[in-house]
Amino acid sequence: MGAELFDARPDLLIETADAVLGWSLRDVCLEGPEERLTATEHAQPALYALSYVLWEALHQHLDGVEVGAAAGHSLGEYTALAAAGAIGFEDGLRLVAERGQAMADAAALEPSGMAALIGADEASAEAICAARRADGGRLWVANLNAPGQVVVAGGSEDLEWAADHVRDHGIRRAIPLKVAGAFHTPYMAPAAERLAGAVASVSFAEPAFSVFANTTASPHGDGIAEGLVAQLTGQVRFEASVQAIAGQVDALIHVGPGDVTAGMAKRISPDTPIHVANELSVLAEVRAALDGEEPA
Repeated sequence: MGAELFDARPDLLIETADAVLGWSLRDVCLEGPEERLTATEHAQPALYALSYVLWEALHQHLDGVEVGAAAGHSLGEYTALAAAGAIGFEDGLRLVAERGQAMADAAALEPSGMAALIGADEASAEAICAARRADGGRLWVANLNAPGQVVVAGGSEDLEWAADHVRDHGIRRAIPLKVAGAFHTPYMAPAAERLAGAVASVSFAEPAFSVFANTTASPHGDGIAEGLVAQLTGQVRFEASVQAIAGQVDALIHVGPGDVTAGMAKRISPDTPIHVANELSVLAEVRAALDGEEPA
């Protein structure tokens, strides 16, 4: 993953990253195995670092283009804050590494996970979670991603129960996600406690543009550190964040490997132009599209 980026910025992705992480980011991304790369404690630093390098490269193409606001989905909030200058690359990587390890350790305490509810809205998702908790279970709405896509999280038995009862609440089906645990729920309280200690050592600057907090779907104020800690046990309100941003910009740009958030954004705001900056080779095309030019 991201071979061209390591060649472009070895200072950040090899020298700085290896010094901060204590392991080779390049080897994990390019050599694998896949199970190692997708482990929470490795995937989070990798996605943060590669997305940041893509942002730096894209920013060079955005001369004369005003960046109105930014948001990220869960981990992506850190990249958004770094892009806005609220935190330096190295401090952000250090926090993300601690976050990833803390979340992995918390997930290992007991079996838990997440599931996407297809055809659910916030009300129906909250209803099924409330029904389970009323019977002594542990199930919460974790991610409000896009219209018709809500993610719940909880114990393994709770997710099995949800899969059997979604139709009772007008939801088509539940699809288990390949994640290590019940992120963005009270299951992550031990991780939040660890992260609170890490963010206390970091000084955050005022962002150059608005960065929307996952838990509030509104721009960060003075409490960036508190917002990042709250995110571990709170909901990711991605749909509301994108709706708010789309109402004040002319176009949206997904920055980072893959295109998952771009797909969500298209469902959230279908009338807003959305561009994908996931490789160095497409950045000039993204700028041309912003200028209304046809691809070469």
